[in-house]
Amino acid sequence: MTQSRNIVGASTYQRIKRDIIYGDLQPGSKLKLDGLRERYHASMSTLRETLNRLASEGFVDALDQRGFFVTQVSREDLIEIANLRVLLECHALRLSIRNGDTDWEGNLVAAHHKLHLMEQGMLKGDDSKVEDWKRYDWEFHQALIEACGSQNLLSLHAVLYDKYLRYQMLVLTHRGEEAVEEHRKVFEAALARDIDTAADTLKVHIEKGLEHSLAAF
Repeated sequence: MTQSRNIVGASTYQRIKRDIIYGDLQPGSKLKLDGLRERYHASMSTLRETLNRLASEGFVDALDQRGFFVTQVSREDLIEIANLRVLLECHALRLSIRNGDTDWEGNLVAAHHKLHLMEQGMLKGDDSKVEDWKRYDWEFHQALIEACGSQNLLSLHAVLYDKYLRYQMLVLTHRGEEAVEEHRKVFEAALARDIDTAADTLKVHIEKGLEHSLAAF
């Protein structure tokens, strides 16, 4: 019984978080429990646990006497998230390149291949698979750092990446060939164990993504 409840809770958490990130639940909107119960087919206790968890991660605001709201967005918050991502992800990448073994290399090659194929399709005008694109993008960035040797670092990065992704989805545009080339360069530098080039390219990649998002915000 407990295991089944945990599975339902995890599913509800993933679905609500996904809808916040992809904008189906708009910034600032009130999360009414009755409406959520109908939408996600979850119990009140599961919904409260889920919303409190999302509040602890910064995706939901829990306001005394007023209830739950989707966290608002701002240019300042986006800048802070991007800067923190540079600090965490570039550090994790350096550690990962030092520690990575053959399995890490194989996973990285596979992740880049899937992302590159998706990006080639988008460069040709196919923007029908946005969620697949962002999933492959996440898998590539995760593959870069997964050998860092720190679960705490990976967990913090995952939350931060999702916050960054939320802003990207609000102003959804693709930077085109420039972003594709940055992915290729950091990928090749990582495989070559060129730590400085990989980290410097990743920093530029995140900062240019920030500039692009701010311009469209």
